[in-house]
Amino acid sequence: MLIDVHAHQIPRKYNETIAPGSRQVPSLFTSQTIEERLRLMDEAEVDVQVLSPANLAPYFESEANANEAARILNDGYAEFTNRLPKRFKAYVSLPMPHVDASLHEMERGLDLLGFGGVTLGCSILNRPVIEKKFEPLFQEMNRRRAILFFHPVVNGLCSPLLNDFNLAGSVGTTMEDTVVALHMIIGQIPHRYPDIKIIVPHFGGLIPMLLHRLDNQLAAPYGDLPEKPSITAKRFWYDTVGHGSAAALRCAYEAFGPDHLLTGSDYPVLLPYESYAQTFSYIRNVGLPGNVANQILHHNARALFRL
Repeated sequence: MLIDVHAHQIPRKYNETIAPGSRQVPSLFTSQTIEERLRLMDEAEVDVQVLSPANLAPYFESEANANEAARILNDGYAEFTNRLPKRFKAYVSLPMPHVDASLHEMERGLDLLGFGGVTLGCSILNRPVIEKKFEPLFQEMNRRRAILFFHPVVNGLCSPLLNDFNLAGSVGTTMEDTVVALHMIIGQIPHRYPDIKIIVPHFGGLIPMLLHRLDNQLAAPYGDLPEKPSITAKRFWYDTVGHGSAAALRCAYEAFGPDHLLTGSDYPVLLPYESYAQTFSYIRNVGLPGNVANQILHHNARALFRL
């Protein structure tokens, strides 16, 4: 079984809901039919996609707007997963930054709609996810032993050094992955909430290259960490979206080991650059030792999602 833990789909009604606002949905997210998607999945031998809305999460300062958008989005995913339950799962999207409403929607998504986990942006309307206000969400996910999938919001880390040079998408997303993993480490989220299964996309950004440096230099400002940052980082799962980079895959394998690497595609974002099948076949062609490629392709995600 091959599970794509990082795939995107924007339901038509959700697209119509958020389109009048400032966020524009790229045509790539809405132009493909379900038949085209299934054909590409079959060609790539992908059994299941787990759906999320990429950087188009239902986050609005207005609680009413956020609630409506989250409901429409999750109902759209439920229609997808109910129609083809053997091919699609979904993460619950939350009406952030509204905590009580998000707890209610989490319950609805996991219990009523039968979703496979929860998704959060790497930041919430330019605020860190470890802000104290959001603590009840981690408490509830821990109680439920939930899977939590992070995704960049493409805000360029609110930095003109990225945004003024149009680097928010190409480079800033990887930096968002790095920062949210660091926030999880310094916020001691895996230590305080050990039953949340946290997925960081795109190999965790820079994290696999920084483990020794973090062990050396995070102790000074964060002397109360319960363990070395490199150990905490290995408690996360990381998807294999890397634009076919053999070097990135080998680096993540050497940094984290084979057990916590999950197949992901960022579908349909990479389709202009590589086929959907190539997004997964490169894992087998990198030359990882022994049975590692098979473990990453067919076993890790299946075990995590209990499919």
